[in-house]
Amino acid sequence: MISRRTLAFAAVASVLFGGTFVGAKAGLSYLPPLLFVALRFDIAAVALLGYVVVTRSRAELVPRTRGDVLAILSTGLFAIGLANALLFVGQQSATSAVAAIVFSLNPILTPVFAAILLSDERLSARGGLGMIIGLLGVGLVVSPDPAMLLSGGIGKLVLFAGAASAALGSVLIRWSNGGLSSTVRTAWALPVAAVLCHALSVGMGESAATAVWSPTAIAALLYVGIFAGAVAYIAYFGLLDVTGAIQANLIFYVVPVVSTLGGWALLGEAITSTAVVGFLTIFAGFAVLGSNSVDIHSLFSDGTNETDAATEGFGLPDEPRGVESD
Repeated sequence: MISRRTLAFAAVASVLFGGTFVGAKAGLSYLPPLLFVALRFDIAAVALLGYVVVTRSRAELVPRTRGDVLAILSTGLFAIGLANALLFVGQQSATSAVAAIVFSLNPILTPVFAAILLSDERLSARGGLGMIIGLLGVGLVVSPDPAMLLSGGIGKLVLFAGAASAALGSVLIRWSNGGLSSTVRTAWALPVAAVLCHALSVGMGESAATAVWSPTAIAALLYVGIFAGAVAYIAYFGLLDVTGAIQANLIFYVVPVVSTLGGWALLGEAITSTAVVGFLTIFAGFAVLGSNSVDIHSLFSDGTNETDAATEGFGLPDEPRGVESD
């Protein structure tokens, strides 16, 4: 069963992350990559910290256990900090389409780390098949130029490292078993990510003097900082806590679909017949993973036992649905 809240988390994260690659590519024309990421996290940190201070009690805000601290560091250093730094650097030498397809390896990499660190998240043969089908669908949707996909090896290696960092971070968050809510944990993690990226920016010799503050640059920074930053992270890490790392990262198969549909709806970009086949292929991948587990009645439930319901809905305890458990 999948609760309404779980569906909302997945939808919000997919839609807002869908614009990240376009926003990053637009902003990189005006801002140094690591400084761009650092400023993104500055904005997201201010927005989210302000939100949790107003809406949470002091007891809810204070990390109290080793697991809390490890979860914050895993989020700030790996899941968002290093992952985004590598994404923005790598995208300097790759198109948005190529970056999207390389980052869509995230769901494939997550089970590898989960098999090492987590005892309750294991990918079955059926789950592996579903993920491969989904990745094939992403390739059809994005449809990058084969020559471009094969060229620019360094940039793609950097992007791949970013995808691996995001996958490792999501698994480490689950492994740390902290007690903070996902929103509070993310609010603490964003300043960690910002400090990391500012340090990397300085270390790589970037200068704020080279930034060109055009309307496009400002719009791109605000989008990736607030919408694809603070808001999307609340949704994504909330989904991660409910469904687990393997299932939460499946949204990265949906992100290129959202980007393609957004380009069609907002920019008048054409959707090719290959992209339509890709949409259907991604849907087939999800069907193999366990679409038969979706209970329509639960969509209108009151959220009771939501964590268990959402976990079951993504097939965590039931091997035939794509993920096996010890």
